[in-house]
Amino acid sequence: MGNATSPHIVLITVDQWPGSLLGCAGHPVIMTPTINQLAGSGVRFANAYSECPVCVPARRTLLTGLTPATHGCLDNGHKPLPPVTTLAQAFRDAGYQAYAVGKMHLMNQRDRAGFDDVWVDEEGRAGEGIMQDDYELFLGDHGLAGQRFAGGMNNNQYCWRPWHLPERFHVTNWAASRMCRMIKRRDRTRPGFWYLSFSHPHPPLAPLQAYLDMYRDKTPPEPYIGDWARLDENTPVRVAERIYQKAAPMDHEIPDVLRAFYALCTHIDHQLRTVIGTLREEGLLEKTVILFAADHGDMLGNHRYWAKDMMNEDSARIPMVLCGRPIHDRTGDHQIDTRLVGLADVMPTLLHAAGIPIPEHCQGQSMLGDAARQYIFCQWGYGAKANLMVRDSRHKLIYFPRANQRLLFDMEQDPRELHNLAGKAELAEVRRRLEGRLIQSLAPDQHQAWVTDGQLTGLPEGEAPAPGPTFGLEGQRGTHWPPPAPR
Repeated sequence: MGNATSPHIVLITVDQWPGSLLGCAGHPVIMTPTINQLAGSGVRFANAYSECPVCVPARRTLLTGLTPATHGCLDNGHKPLPPVTTLAQAFRDAGYQAYAVGKMHLMNQRDRAGFDDVWVDEEGRAGEGIMQDDYELFLGDHGLAGQRFAGGMNNNQYCWRPWHLPERFHVTNWAASRMCRMIKRRDRTRPGFWYLSFSHPHPPLAPLQAYLDMYRDKTPPEPYIGDWARLDENTPVRVAERIYQKAAPMDHEIPDVLRAFYALCTHIDHQLRTVIGTLREEGLLEKTVILFAADHGDMLGNHRYWAKDMMNEDSARIPMVLCGRPIHDRTGDHQIDTRLVGLADVMPTLLHAAGIPIPEHCQGQSMLGDAARQYIFCQWGYGAKANLMVRDSRHKLIYFPRANQRLLFDMEQDPRELHNLAGKAELAEVRRRLEGRLIQSLAPDQHQAWVTDGQLTGLPEGEAPAPGPTFGLEGQRGTHWPPPAPR
């Protein structure tokens, strides 16, 4: 049970941040001094993946320790959380206080998910015609009702502009300051589990001007295009369809779009300093374990993709850093761990760090210690839209059931996934082995639809659609003040 000697636990997540986008991971432009310092004080997991790289299923995995195949959510469709002990509830059952600030992305916006309380930022989503977003209410309390999206940016596109309100009203500042207040208001007789969930660098791309200025003279790396994504007759149909579906900036806009994205990242990095500083001022830092991760990444133009839901590295691979004096004897410092890990491992790891029994339902494994998996399996989507991957220590197989197409990469020799090796005779055994593992990981309905006589046969090809109109204008936000009536 939690007591005065139990470590405090701080879980920090960001939204749509690729694992490559860290200074400590070797990125030539991004500025992440705080995360670099955390990594230098502990361990960075270089092969961490989001088992389903979109917001809702990734967060369900984080909160439950269940893989997407088990919790039953493979896209951003909202469903109730499964009836299992959540990460927060496990801490509370052990005597911890548990509070969260930021993006939860649950079906019921006011679902506490096992926490004592949550101050929620839901990116302007008004549930059932009722404003349930604490950040939006904060703006309203300061005479700025409905102003979050008044700058004209939206949630799922890559246009950008500087933030249009004073700095203290930016959602990144709000989340960090609310977490600092949560920590200061703690019950001092009990250990704390605090979850800080930033909603950026996920669009809207509206960073503070000060952070845009920091990147003004920086040249972002140019997006790279694999030999399998060149939009010719050899391009896999699901790849071509996915490229057509996502709104992308014009080529000449890409450097500025990347600068805006980087600016959002560095803003978060700097605001983390106020949270860490609060822990220090409150005398807690020496007794605190910190885990930093993302729900998924963003392709940022690589292979002609933008956003998420693909199994290529910048979508599926995420940052994962673990540190803290209470676990230093188990993590060391300045360590890079190349084991295959995922979001399902967060719950058992943090409970292990706190000395709390791990619920039997958890499918992840603690990252403290030597346990290592041979493969990691990830999937997104249903039917013809699905794409899946299985990876071992060296090779990654990406599978599109539509047209029964495959991509195979040597991650040791080709970490940017530029060359598809699926047709190479010398790798036939590697491909068969990874396909066999993928088949073992499929849900029963997928196995029935995509497998014949023990072999992947997939679904009919169909044709990739040409670009068409987007009358729905996905992601556009109005003032939503007052909130619209239920429809």
